[in-house]
Amino acid sequence: MKLRITIDGQTYDAEVEILEAEESEPAESTYEPAPVEQLPPQRTETEAGAGLAEPAERDSVCRSPVNGIVVKINVETGQKIHAGDLLLVLESMKMETHVTAYYDTAIKTILVAPGNSVRAGQPLVEFEPAGA
Repeated sequence: MKLRITIDGQTYDAEVEILEAEESEPAESTYEPAPVEQLPPQRTETEAGAGLAEPAERDSVCRSPVNGIVVKINVETGQKIHAGDLLLVLESMKMETHVTAYYDTAIKTILVAPGNSVRAGQPLVEFEPAGA
């Protein structure tokens, strides 16, 4: 069968063959997935701050894990927080990232506001020093 198609003002002639149902079935796949290496056990939200990499030491600043925009701030200056509590929400590439606390502390300063653009690694929230 011959077909004529026009794309962006350019006309093309094509010959098309219609296959029977059994002819159009794909051949059986020989794909075999590579073996998956054993992953270490997952930490709980309380242990790892909702899955984000835990800082090497008890940092007094929460930093942005991604480039994005601050959508919502869930804490206030002076508020006591616990490990796993939601601090703020960032949007990056139409996906939300929930930034949570790693340990029990209090909020000293909020360094961003809703609508602010942030870069990965940029300080977002400053915590009270340990023992304060």
